[in-house]
Amino acid sequence: MAIQLHDTLAGEKVEFRPIVPGKVGLYACGPTVYDHAHLGHARCYVVWDVVVRHLRARGLEVKYVRNFTDVDDKIISRANERGEDPAALASRFADSFLEDMDAVGCLRPDAAPRVTGTMPGIVALIERLVARGFAYAPGNGDVYYAVRKFPAYGQLSRRDVDDLRSGARVETGDVKRDPLDFALWKGAKPGEPSWDSPWGKGRPGWHIECSAMTLEHLGAQFDIHSGGKDLVFPHHSNEIAQSVAALSDRLDPRDFARHWMHNGFVEIDQEKMSKSLGNFFTVKDVLQRHDGEALRLLLLGTHYRNPINFSDGLLGDAERRLAYLHETLEKADRIAEGATPDEAATPWAEAARAALDDDFNTAAVLGILAEAFTAANADADRKGKRTPADRAALARFARDARSVGGELGILQRPPAQALLALRGKAVVRRGLDPALVEARIAERAEARRAKDFARSDAVRDELLSLGVTIQDGPSGTSWKVE
Repeated sequence: MAIQLHDTLAGEKVEFRPIVPGKVGLYACGPTVYDHAHLGHARCYVVWDVVVRHLRARGLEVKYVRNFTDVDDKIISRANERGEDPAALASRFADSFLEDMDAVGCLRPDAAPRVTGTMPGIVALIERLVARGFAYAPGNGDVYYAVRKFPAYGQLSRRDVDDLRSGARVETGDVKRDPLDFALWKGAKPGEPSWDSPWGKGRPGWHIECSAMTLEHLGAQFDIHSGGKDLVFPHHSNEIAQSVAALSDRLDPRDFARHWMHNGFVEIDQEKMSKSLGNFFTVKDVLQRHDGEALRLLLLGTHYRNPINFSDGLLGDAERRLAYLHETLEKADRIAEGATPDEAATPWAEAARAALDDDFNTAAVLGILAEAFTAANADADRKGKRTPADRAALARFARDARSVGGELGILQRPPAQALLALRGKAVVRRGLDPALVEARIAERAEARRAKDFARSDAVRDELLSLGVTIQDGPSGTSWKVE
């Protein structure tokens, strides 16, 4: 096994070798919980969920940490707008985030620290930076990081400190020594939550929070730090500067996170999703009308480092593909019931895992699955008597489809349950009344029993006009919505 990943710090694909053989520490920057999760969150955390799933499937023991930023300017502002306690607002949206991530099939992390529960560690880390000369307290309750003290600043983003400074200026009355310096601790302001510190009451700056939480849960050095591309600068660049300056005498950026991984943005009809453009969708918005597994399938259809385009049409296509996958699995299960598959994995399953080894190429895996399902569907539809070998082959297909699907976080529901869920969402989108559909199907059945085939055909055509297709089988008539 040789897993390759694209390391942002290296600027290329590298072989992944855990610091401790057999064990992996992975940290994903979590959400700032002042609103419901949006599609960008779903894309980001589905990606890291697949990374965790595949590493575990390859036999590695993974500790996955994903934080919550539950005190922040945005949280305080939103709480003030609504007349709500900031802690209560943050807690409510953190619960909402977890619900949404569950709905798109993400595993819960092994640890989910919150900033408000990490204050002693944050203060201790800032104290260490001050003691080592990398931070200073101007005496107004704030503490700042001295960017120019860290030689490797900007290495992750490939930005030159002098170029950064050319576009910055110190405002009159600004207590920072350099316009590039950033806040580690902010002195308390009236009406804002605050905590005790050696510099007076206040609250942490955004960047120091993740440094403290990674240290507490993964140690001074760990394997993979992940997040969206928008975090490369300044957030992740500042994390490196803080953590390395506090904990490493060598001041080597790799004395913090060994590897850095970043995912691309979500675009809506080829434009970056943003509230200002009015094309902003929450996960809850989307899941009112679409299935969570289908959304996940769409998000995995593009390599994680590339931007991904979202539209209702593309998600509808994903739902149809997902229905086909579950329909094929249902047929394979029925035909192969009781058969014992060969122990060895199919060649296509090994090829799928090899694609995941190559920088977690989920798009390639879905292409491999599509070919395997096409072949299995043709086999399942083949007429004639089934030999034990035929049934064993379909059993092997179904086993490996679920195994590979498990690494992607799909195809884990019983097919019948998944198909009912997909139909239910389609009913909502079309505004159909399921009771009416069932009544028409019963009316058609009665017409067929009475040999009134004209009436039977008329009911079928009526249902087709509503987008409902029916299929007669040994156990009765089933229906789905196109």
